[in-house]
Order: sequence, then C-alpha cells, then structure tokens
Amino acid sequence: MNNSNVHLISGLPRSGSTLLAALLKQNPQFHGGMTSPVGNLMNRMLESTSEEQEGSVFITPEQKRELLLAVFNTYYKNQIAQGQTIFDTNRLWCSKLPLVTELFPDAKIICCVRNIAWIMDSIERLVRKNVFDVSKMFNRGEGSTVFSRTDALSQGNRMVGFAYNALKEAFYSEQADRLLLIDYDLLTCDPEQVMRLIYRFIQQPYYSHDFNNVEYAEPEFDKRLGTPGLHTVKRKVEYTLRQTVLPPDLFERFGNLTFWQDVNRSLAHVVCVQPEVSKKQMLSSLSS
Repeated sequence: MNNSNVHLISGLPRSGSTLLAALLKQNPQFHGGMTSPVGNLMNRMLESTSEEQEGSVFITPEQKRELLLAVFNTYYKNQIAQGQTIFDTNRLWCSKLPLVTELFPDAKIICCVRNIAWIMDSIERLVRKNVFDVSKMFNRGEGSTVFSRTDALSQGNRMVGFAYNALKEAFYSEQADRLLLIDYDLLTCDPEQVMRLIYRFIQQPYYSHDFNNVEYAEPEFDKRLGTPGLHTVKRKVEYTLRQTVLPPDLFERFGNLTFWQDVNRSLAHVVCVQPEVSKKQMLSSLSS
C-alpha cells in the first residue's frame, strides 16, 4: 500500500465528519465513510501484543508494525486495489498521533470541530426527536434530564468528553502540524471554499463537488444505537441558524471550551471563526 494514499478524519462528534466523508466520497478517487472499526481493531491488536501478554516477548516492534498495517490493509483491501485515497474516520486518531506518524508518515488528519454547546444542542435535539427510542449513548439513569445527559456525554471516556480531550492532546502535540481543523459552521456556510482548502492541505487536485446533492445514511447502525438519524446527512449543504434547546447555564458552561481558537500556541492548521471575526471575513482571508 502507498502510505501517501491514506488520510484520517477525526475531531469532535456532531461536527461534520460524516458530512465531510460524504462529500469526499463523491470524488471517485477517494473513499470515505462514517467511523470505521479499524482504529478499535488496531487498539485490540496493540493490547494483544503488549507486555501484559506473555507471548509478547516473541513479537518485535517491526512485527507489531506489520500486524497493525495488516489490519488496515485487510479492511481496505478493495479500495487499495483500486488505487483510491482512503479517508478513515475515527475520533481516537487524535489520541494516537505518534502511532499514526509511525504507520502512515504522510497522513494528514482532518479534524472537524464545533462549539461544544452546539454539539450538546445537536445531540439533545436528536434525543428529543426520537421520543419512542431509548438511546444507547446513555447508561441507566443518565438519560433522565438534559443535565444528566450532558454530564454523561462530557465525561472523559464518553462520546464528547473523550473526543474533546483527544483533540486537545493532538492540538498541542509535536505532531500538530499534521492537523487541519475545520469549523462546522464554515463548512456549512461555504462548503466549496472549505473543500478547496482541504484539497490544498492534502495536496490533491480539486474535484468539483455537488453540494446540493449529498447522500449518506447508516439507518441500521443508528437504529442499533437507539438514535435514528445520528449519521444521516442532509441532501443540501447549508448553514441553519437556530435557537438552542439547552438551558442558558448549560449553554454558557459548554460554550467557552473552544481552545482551538488559540492558534498561536499550536502548530495545527485551523480553519475557524475567531470571536471578533465574521465567517465571511475569515473565508476571505484564507483564500487570499
């Protein structure tokens, strides 16, 4: 496999990663999708070859590397055979940058970000929409109120909390120059401009995407999670202005966690709205 044909999608949930994958896969040279099992399979492989396993003394570091690559190559066998550029999606990649660097030296990581308050708002709307389903995102007792739901999601080992911590680790790491952070609002406000920046970042010729005809859904997967619509992408890419459904104190609590706006303290490449700059002004400056 040509390692230069591998890139990763990571970042925060409900921030456009499925939308981005759906757009990228419009390009016949690209393959993308929602979160794949590859990252978790690699984690299992690392655990199985760790020092806690008595047989690990017979496995060299080079063999570990080959075993991990075998997982990736087997899962993407058909795409590799077709010469496609692969975009694997998983929020754990941000917590594995040293490993990513070792396995895929040329890989870029596109991280989708969004104000945490609006992430919580998006999840809460989905929960309220599916009134006859019990979401498996929450353990027993956690789904009682919006306060218990947001508390659960923000824990360090849960859907939002883990992704947030992993992204923050990556953002301030020595490998941060591999990252391109894409703000959800900008992606939906001006998708063509943002996609052009992504193509420039991965050094690929631009493909003309159809932003009025985007198709992606995983209804069976979402049904098993008890959260229908979790990975359904709207047909037209557009920004929607709305009022939050969160109580004011919760919105304020989560609204001040946008560490990625502090671009002077990281090597990462960031496409986001600064507090004092409008979306239009930001896009204009980036294209110049």
